[in-house]
Amino acid sequence: MKSCPSCKRSYDDESLVFCLEDGSRLTTGARPKVESPTMRYSQASHGRQRAATNPMKRVLPFLIIAVVLIVALAVMWKLSSGSRQVNGPSRVATPPPGSLPPGATPAHVRGNANAPVTLEEFADFQCPSCGAYYAELKKMEADFGDRLRVIYRENPLYPNHQYSIIAAQAAEAAGLQGEDKFWAMHDKLFENQTTWAEAKDKDAAVAIFVDYAKQVGLNPDQFMRELNGEAVAARIFQDGKRSHALGVQSTPSFFVNGKEAAGESWKPEGLRKMINDALNAQ
Repeated sequence: MKSCPSCKRSYDDESLVFCLEDGSRLTTGARPKVESPTMRYSQASHGRQRAATNPMKRVLPFLIIAVVLIVALAVMWKLSSGSRQVNGPSRVATPPPGSLPPGATPAHVRGNANAPVTLEEFADFQCPSCGAYYAELKKMEADFGDRLRVIYRENPLYPNHQYSIIAAQAAEAAGLQGEDKFWAMHDKLFENQTTWAEAKDKDAAVAIFVDYAKQVGLNPDQFMRELNGEAVAARIFQDGKRSHALGVQSTPSFFVNGKEAAGESWKPEGLRKMINDALNAQ
């Protein structure tokens, strides 16, 4: 049994290294009597995946570092319909760019580094809505070409998506062998989401990820060494800090040249309009 010395939360999973509530390193000890942590949850079947908005409990489980190891709701998302549920008070204005944590550095970028428009996505590899949106984003990248660059940020919604963290670790471990390897694993994870999301347990999911690593040309031994390493953990943590600072509560969430795709603008037609507006403003 492991527990957090700060928040006193206890864990049965002996492989965990850091607390999912506040990021403190776990110690071995008896289970304290504490309330259960706030659970993340999915939106209705046509919406994005959202996190609970209780401010006392929404303490960044997606930030989890070192993080270890942890299907959820097979909710199908339709791109052409649906609305976003809003819980709690309205979101405050997006902070000015200079005041925000930078996220993992260097960021994972695909596209022309000098493109006039930057699309920053916060996503969860196990999120059904993110999986459904993946093909749409590929179309946008093709349609806008050198005018658009895409940044991917890790935003795993654990514990609602039980393999979201280990999937993020797999992508980041791949990235340590080359930026092209990150994107190759990124694509593998989304294209095969329904396969690994139904793995019987964490070990089975990891075995699938090792197979993907081989398919995309990674050194599998290095991949396994780095999967639970500090470099991977730090990247997920830094993306989580940026996500929290921006008030991201749903996946996928998008920012176009720093402006949030709020309301219905997160849907493909709204996002395309924002990109075109940003291009026309150049």
